[in-house]
Amino acid sequence: MAPRKTKAATVDSDSSALSSTMDSAAASHAHNLRRSGRNLLHAANEKDRDHERRSEVFGRMLGTDDTGKCLKNEKDQEEGVKMAIEGLARMERRLQRATKRQKKQLEEDGIFVPSVVSRPNAPYHPRPIQNEDAKRDVKEPMLKFHLNDSEGEADTGADGIVKMETAATNVVEPDDSQDAPERGAARAPPVNSSYLPLPWKGRLGYACLNTYLRSAKPPIFSSRTCRMASIVEHRYPLQYEDEPEHHSKNKPDRSKKPRDELGHKFVQELGLANARDIVKMLRWNDKYGIKLFRLSSEMFPFASHPVHGYKLAPFASEVLAEAGKVAAELGHRLTTHPGQFTQLGSPRKEVVDSAIRDLEYHDELLTLLKLPPQQNRDAVMIIHMGGQFGDKAATLERFKKNYTTRLSASCKNRLVLENDDVGWTVHDLLPVCEELNIPLVLDYHHHNICFDPSHCREGTLDISDPELQARIANTWKRKGIRQKMHYSEPCDGAVTPRDRRKHRPRVATLPPCPPDMDLMIEAKDKEQAVFELMRTFKLPGFEKINDMIPYGREDEDRPTPKTGAKGPTKKKKASSSKRKRAPDEEATSIELDEVGAGADDVLDAPEGPKTFSEEERAMGGPLNRVYWPLGCEDWLKPKKREVKKGRVPEDGEDGEDGE
Repeated sequence: MAPRKTKAATVDSDSSALSSTMDSAAASHAHNLRRSGRNLLHAANEKDRDHERRSEVFGRMLGTDDTGKCLKNEKDQEEGVKMAIEGLARMERRLQRATKRQKKQLEEDGIFVPSVVSRPNAPYHPRPIQNEDAKRDVKEPMLKFHLNDSEGEADTGADGIVKMETAATNVVEPDDSQDAPERGAARAPPVNSSYLPLPWKGRLGYACLNTYLRSAKPPIFSSRTCRMASIVEHRYPLQYEDEPEHHSKNKPDRSKKPRDELGHKFVQELGLANARDIVKMLRWNDKYGIKLFRLSSEMFPFASHPVHGYKLAPFASEVLAEAGKVAAELGHRLTTHPGQFTQLGSPRKEVVDSAIRDLEYHDELLTLLKLPPQQNRDAVMIIHMGGQFGDKAATLERFKKNYTTRLSASCKNRLVLENDDVGWTVHDLLPVCEELNIPLVLDYHHHNICFDPSHCREGTLDISDPELQARIANTWKRKGIRQKMHYSEPCDGAVTPRDRRKHRPRVATLPPCPPDMDLMIEAKDKEQAVFELMRTFKLPGFEKINDMIPYGREDEDRPTPKTGAKGPTKKKKASSSKRKRAPDEEATSIELDEVGAGADDVLDAPEGPKTFSEEERAMGGPLNRVYWPLGCEDWLKPKKREVKKGRVPEDGEDGEDGE
């Protein structure tokens, strides 16, 4: 007897028959479709399968299997983590490719992509369009901003700020090193103003280190330092206290009782050596027309340390007073720039305490110079606001409180704030400076990286607004201090803010500032960057600077040449060809050989010892050869000895052994 079919079984059989019929119909339909239709159907099926694979992969990334249960196998869990990392990497690459395509399409269409929001009435300088077809197709309304409506008018909010399209203003440039130089070259120059402060009447300067003097023999610089372990070690007396210290023959003896004053004496002698070289650096700068110099904060190592710190007076008073006397005589301006960890707005008490000690150390250093009144006022200490600590308003309040209640009057008179390249713009600091009577240093390079898009754009055009410049200048005039600015440029090919923070070895132009400005050039090549500007724009003193002789200097002592057993130089071989002489030529040839040998001895005789006085040494020589071209810093030192290899005999020639 046949089994009786239930209603459910009937439905299942009918549905399976229907599904098979639909599958066959779909297959027949797909076969009858055109190629484009079959491709679409295939893509839909592939999409479904891809969705299933992604669901499985996503489950493994979350640590679950197909049923949703947690993976217990450690190997499966590690595989899931690897898949998650690979998935994120693929997502990032897809985003970067999409962003690059979007930006490239906008640039090919001739649409300007502003990086920040600009003021509504600010002059606009469009980026030059490379594609000739795009030039013909671009309409005038498209050249204003990336407009939102069809009538060619920009949308402005209640505050008068132009509103950009999200697609144009939120373009995130991928951090690809492959096309970074191209994208960096397409960037607008840091100086986008037609004004140059010429003829120049101000003072140009550099920071801390003179590369020419640093490579002299002996080197001249003011940033000799040491490790804290060296201070601790030198608390122990020497093995032979009556003899000078030697790194191997007379070292500190740890078997003896340590004394703190010996450790202080060691580090203070380093500071005195640094301070003595200031005079040499000032006279060198004055010879070549440089009258602005930043003193190194590392001149007296660990002077502001909570344990190993020390006061500069009285041991350094005389040396610093001598340096100040020379600066006053030559009319030079000296400033300092405490480090990045000097933050008065920090929420941590120990950081604020350390910042105050550091400012007191710099203030004592500048005070002991005993400069004339105006030069003493111009000797400022420049700091950054530092971190934001998650709340700018709270950080500003802490800074105001610490500045008002904890700093001495002398520190307040010297303190200056500078905009940075991380989070504090000119518009953030200017109200604080006006409220607390603190001068503001405008750093053009930092402004190009960190600026307030609601007030101005990147570059020097908006920041050179007369009203804004007058407000900045008034922060200096109220305290009777001569205004100064900082200028540097990013490295070639730098695109991201992190890459652009690095300074170029030299700068290419002058910023649009008053022609009598004190301008600090912050560049890797130090005084050579100043020379580059002087030679480019024919600034006063450029005619004194001449190129160096590669690998040789005319202002260093020349030691006595070494003499061998047979005299100072070896006798040169006769240049006559190797042939047998006739008997009647014997006497004549010998006479000619002797005459020639004597002449060679005179010509090849080395010069005698050459010495320079202390005032002439490392000053550039009689021809002032102190400039080296960009990338030729190896000229500053003697050329390395090269071992010349013997000539390899060519085919058909005999070797040295005659084989």
